[in-house]
Amino acid sequence: MVSDETEDTTTIPAHPAATVMLVRDAKPPGAGRGAGGVEVFVMRRTLGAAFAAGMYVFPGGRVDEADGGDAIERYIDGLDDEVASARLGIERGGLAFWVAAIRECFEESGLLLARTRSGAVPTPAVGEREAVHRGELSMTELCGRHDLVLDAGAMRYVAHWVTPVSETSRRFDTRFFLVAAPAEQEGRHDHGETVDSRWVRPADALREVESGALTMMPPTIVNLQFLEGCADAAEAMAKADRAAPPVCVQPRIRRDAAGAIVDFAMPDDPAYDSLA
Repeated sequence: MVSDETEDTTTIPAHPAATVMLVRDAKPPGAGRGAGGVEVFVMRRTLGAAFAAGMYVFPGGRVDEADGGDAIERYIDGLDDEVASARLGIERGGLAFWVAAIRECFEESGLLLARTRSGAVPTPAVGEREAVHRGELSMTELCGRHDLVLDAGAMRYVAHWVTPVSETSRRFDTRFFLVAAPAEQEGRHDHGETVDSRWVRPADALREVESGALTMMPPTIVNLQFLEGCADAAEAMAKADRAAPPVCVQPRIRRDAAGAIVDFAMPDDPAYDSLA
């Protein structure tokens, strides 16, 4: 194993990953639909996690090999690999990011962005969620078992972030998606990788981050800022439709004289180009 002192951090690969922001209308007691703004689903990662330990995140994770290919594509509605890849700016394999987002969402929150071919609400067993999480049941097999179609066409690609190259533990090349949460389902953390979950208004979450009550990574914060001020889930989706195609954002780590991490510099930061 290469020691920390000699490790070349520029060679650490950034694994393809996908994350999904689930939104719904907030509804205070006694108020009409949409009167409370929009809510987004977040979960707290376990303190023992190798990445983002203890932080509140959106459901997401690595893109697996099984997330792509012809086998799963026949169960996708509203999108094919050619269109998906063009949206991501890659040659091929783009649809796998949508599938990974749906799979990770199901594994981590129990929310399944799918329907039966007859239009009914899917009702997979709790054990099937756990089997998908363990890799014992693929999304292709789950769809075949329940005659499901994955609703990729309802998802909007809204952001692209890459973990700083100075990060020596894990790096991810992550695409962020936005979707209206299924009205018939209620998300819940898995008590394993995630230990808490909640629906929260973006403005409230940002205030809690500012006060130190919540900890979040820069991509989560910036995406919450994108949702802040939306009157309801429909407005959030419309805002995504109007937005320019996402550009890749790769923050750089700013350290103090002793080498400790101070914060992260964004590409528009005057000091960005001077940071390694």
